[in-house]
Amino acid sequence: MPIYFDLSSHKLPLTVDSIGNRWYQESVQRPNGFPHYHWLQTESGAGEVIIGGKRFLLPERSGILIAPFIPHSYRAINEDWSTSFVTFSGKLEADINKIVGHEQFIPVEDNADFSFQDWIDGTISYHEAGPIDPIQLSINCYTFLMNINKLRDYREFQAQPLYQNYIAPVIKEIETNYPKNITVQSLANTVYITPQYLNRLFKRFLGCGTYQYLTNYRLSKAKELLVNRTHLPISQVSFLVGYHDTSHFIAMFKRAIGCTPFEFRQLHH
Repeated sequence: MPIYFDLSSHKLPLTVDSIGNRWYQESVQRPNGFPHYHWLQTESGAGEVIIGGKRFLLPERSGILIAPFIPHSYRAINEDWSTSFVTFSGKLEADINKIVGHEQFIPVEDNADFSFQDWIDGTISYHEAGPIDPIQLSINCYTFLMNINKLRDYREFQAQPLYQNYIAPVIKEIETNYPKNITVQSLANTVYITPQYLNRLFKRFLGCGTYQYLTNYRLSKAKELLVNRTHLPISQVSFLVGYHDTSHFIAMFKRAIGCTPFEFRQLHH
């Protein structure tokens, strides 16, 4: 039942406040919530998480991210509930909601694209082997949170015909062709509906308009390039995510993220 605190003494944009795995989970009551973003994941067995009167089953290899100071409780629903967990802090902790969204909690499952369990196990192994690279740790935290945003549980409405027929194909088009000069009109044309109707569907299912979703996706890709490909000039990053006007890209990035692309890169390096 290992647990570690403050994996880096550096003042990083994002870092691990605490982390543990192979934890034989007892019942927990937090009427005032937890002071940091808190990820809880089932390794084996199953548990039940209660937030705002709602009950969530947490089976094996599923987890839930709980925002700071959200009252919650959880308990085992069989005798052998083993969990992993990680909590996040750092200079950009107050902006984590810009990465994962403003929900009070986000349930997510491991899948073929990304394993949250493997991330936790790997981080602990690196820490136990010796001092962990603080910059890489900050980047890894960002990757973890970005995958929560990407893999959040949309199962309830994904099964609906309107989502399958109109939203899913447009999302695929955005993810495939975001570097190109695509517009809301061209996206609507791919599913043979008006831009206005597509916009209403996006707001209904995803909570934002079509253009905002496209912008958010492009900026998330820009963040990945800024952090992982530091040799690329800002103008090249702008071009690779679909903005051929670098000044417009910088303005969009600063309005959405709160800092310029150059400042964002500096924060992570």
